[in-house]
Amino acid sequence: MSETTVRLPEHGRDKKQILQQMQSYREKDADYLSGKTWSLVYYLNDEHTDFLQKAYNLFFSENGLNPMAFLSLKRFESEVIRMTAVMLPGDEEAVGTMTSGGTESCLLAVKTYRDLARAKRGVRRPEMVAPETIHVAFEKAAEYFGVKLVHAPLGKDYRVDVKAMKKLINRHTVLLAASAPCYPFGVVDPIEEIGRVALRHNLPFHVDACLGGFLLPFVEKLGHDVPVFDFRVPGVTSMSADVHKYGFAAKGASTIVYRNMDYLKHQFFISENWPGGIFFSPALLGTRPGGSIAAAWAAMQAQGETGYLENARRIMASVKQMRDGIAAIPELEVLGKPHGAILAYRSKSPDLNVFAVGDQLEKRGWHIDRQQKPDSLHAMVTPHHGKVIDLYLKDLRESVAFVKAHPELAGQGGAAMYGLISHVPLRGMIRQKVLQMVMDLYGAAPKMIDPEAGQNADDWSMKAGLYYLELKKKAEKFWNETLKR
Repeated sequence: MSETTVRLPEHGRDKKQILQQMQSYREKDADYLSGKTWSLVYYLNDEHTDFLQKAYNLFFSENGLNPMAFLSLKRFESEVIRMTAVMLPGDEEAVGTMTSGGTESCLLAVKTYRDLARAKRGVRRPEMVAPETIHVAFEKAAEYFGVKLVHAPLGKDYRVDVKAMKKLINRHTVLLAASAPCYPFGVVDPIEEIGRVALRHNLPFHVDACLGGFLLPFVEKLGHDVPVFDFRVPGVTSMSADVHKYGFAAKGASTIVYRNMDYLKHQFFISENWPGGIFFSPALLGTRPGGSIAAAWAAMQAQGETGYLENARRIMASVKQMRDGIAAIPELEVLGKPHGAILAYRSKSPDLNVFAVGDQLEKRGWHIDRQQKPDSLHAMVTPHHGKVIDLYLKDLRESVAFVKAHPELAGQGGAAMYGLISHVPLRGMIRQKVLQMVMDLYGAAPKMIDPEAGQNADDWSMKAGLYYLELKKKAEKFWNETLKR
């Protein structure tokens, strides 16, 4: 039997047929339009999405690689940075760049302060100190840029222990970092205390506000209790804030803002000897999609302060409803005291497996995020969720009751897999098994076509979709069998 793989069609296909086929591939995707997802997508409504698409498409082909070629994009970027800096609020010297997302913004902060310490202090074995809850992008930055990440423990409130953080500082430290808020628990770290430590040790201090930068300023204006987290803290030297999260822009739009150019200049890359000419790049990417830059500017212009305030009002009303509803379920508790749109909750009883509750919620159509340390379920609330909070809480109550009545569910399906993964002591083994899963996911698909039987590319596409669904099931079986040995 011979083999066929995906290749370019011999002749171009009908565009309408292509779009219909693409639409069919979405059938198994997470259902964010119905409010059934609690992460990944920040969706307002169809009208706003249509507006963003039009703004994006106006600059679909433009490239932010050369700011002199497309002055419109440079204007958009400059004004997005200026509006963000004022919102945070920085002074007239605040500068920065747009990036492709929060990960790039965090990577750039680490790269910038590594190079600053190398230039000013000659540091060759750089380290950074950050909470255990700092976004995993900083761990990626540590691996990419050779900066050792030293984690500081948390207090009982799930915020970083500043005294412990201070003790981890040494002559190799090039950066302090903290979250506003952290992803796992939605709490803002003690930014003012850390800022004083940064000033005392003459260290840069980056606040990762990718999640909170476009929300917390408006939550505070509505009168909610929000710790000071921004450039009002003298020790803060830079901040990251994602426009494509609670700024409700198109995907691919974040910002990194520095207190002044003394910091930002160490972010830039310049090559003066390349045969292709003098090359300058302000951030990590070379080609920078013009559409995402333009759509970010458009999103901020369309919503304005009143729009963001209304979004914040709706979000916080939903968060309160969620927290009250979870608190009314005796078996569950919210972790910490979230300051914004994120919350996590766990079981108060060892007899109730929270991952099994998550499995039951997924059977009811919800896309559920699971966490470890401690075992918990996670939700990021948007204005779009207001219409489904009652349904979610109803399904949550029923899921808790069902799991209590069927304790054997803790040893089945996703509950067994996530429970084993979060508690197995050999973390190196976990890393190796995850690597194998990723290799499977990104490896070549198995031979699924028999041309002699009259199969074609459409058959392959259908089978490929089934293959990836099967791979998900295989992962659960893989973990269950491997970790029980």
